Order: sequence, then C-alpha cells, then structure tokens
Amino acid sequence: MLRKIIRIDEEKCNGCGACARACHEGAIAMVGGKARLMREDYCDGLGDCLPACPTGAISFEMREAAAYDEAAVLAAKRDGAARACPGSRPGAIRRAAPVAADVAVPSQLSQWPVQIQLAPVNAPWFAGADVLVAADCTAFAYGNFHADFIRDRVALIGCPKLDGVDYAEKLARVLCENDVRSLTVARMEVPCCGGLENAARRALAMSGKSIPLRVVVIATNGELLDAGR
Repeated sequence: MLRKIIRIDEEKCNGCGACARACHEGAIAMVGGKARLMREDYCDGLGDCLPACPTGAISFEMREAAAYDEAAVLAAKRDGAARACPGSRPGAIRRAAPVAADVAVPSQLSQWPVQIQLAPVNAPWFAGADVLVAADCTAFAYGNFHADFIRDRVALIGCPKLDGVDYAEKLARVLCENDVRSLTVARMEVPCCGGLENAARRALAMSGKSIPLRVVVIATNGELLDAGR
C-alpha cells in the first residue's frame, strides 16, 4: 500500500543509535554502525525517531510499504523482542576464583581529563601521542586493559549511546591541531559501540591526515574478539 514511512540516509547517519531508542515500535535497529529500518510493518509513520536524530538523517517519504501491523508490534513487545539492545541485556558472567596477589597493579593513565567531551583540544600531551579512543565499558570488561591499551597512550573515553553526541568533530579537531602518531579505537562488541568506531573513522577522514587506525573489539565477557582491523 502507498503510505507515509520513514527514510534513513546512511550517509548522514552518525551511528549514535538515538533513533533506535526513540522508536517505540522497534522498527529501527543499528546494523554495522548505521541505523536501518528493519521492519516496515513496525513503522507507524508518526516519526518519534525524527527529533531524536542529531544529523537530520531521518525524513518521511510516501512510497509503497507494508501496512503498519500494530498486533505484531504489541506481540513483539510482549516477547521482549522489540527494541532489545544487546548492550543493555542483563547477564551473569561466571569466572574461576581469582589468584590472590599482594602486588598492586599500577594505573597506566598518563593524563586527565579522559572524557572525550572534556579533553582540551590543544592539551600538550597530544603532541606526538598515540591516542586511544575507548568505549566506557572496555576497561571494565577487559582485565588487562591498562597494560595492553592505556600504557603509552593518551586515553579518551566516551559512550555514544549515553552521551548522545557526535564525537567526530571533536576528534577531528584533536587530529588536525596536533601531531598525533596513531589512533586506536577500543570498543565493545555491542551494536551501539559502532557509533564510537564510526566517529573515529569520520574524524580521521575529516582531518585529511594519514594516521594509522586500529580497531579493537572486546566481548561482554571480556574476551578479545578482534585485536586490530
């Protein structure tokens, strides 16, 4: 049938996930760091997702689409299938008993502040630095995070889902105005973390510099899924 339905411009999408959270019907999901309309029959065409988008990537269009299926949406909500973000799904992690140790593990953090939004663009520690852009959860999930990733790097942390901002512009300024040697992104396996990786990639493109980029993916159980790509 011909009806009003949303359209998502992937070129404008920054992967923040705000629209997916705003869609009460569960029609939108994050795929590969981009918002995507997964179920036409879940989209009621009312546009709750529009004001949530910070980049104007969502608009209305009139086209042939499946009719809105309210019964299916309600059933999906009852089953807990609609709008289920893997990053917020509860779960217990069982581990072997830790080995007692008397030696404290020292912090490898070399600067402050560490929040992306708070870090000064022209801070002296960016000069000639290897920069780590990390999702908030990574240091909690991966036990040896300080030694393996923070050591000898300037650490910047953030959460695209909770902060609700686009980090690309701030990171691009850091790269443009400083002699940064390399950029490492440490993210969790959950889809919402794709926004952090996407922001770093766009920042690098915006800077116009040829800076080595490494992306590390960590599982929610603390395993290193991808050590660099």
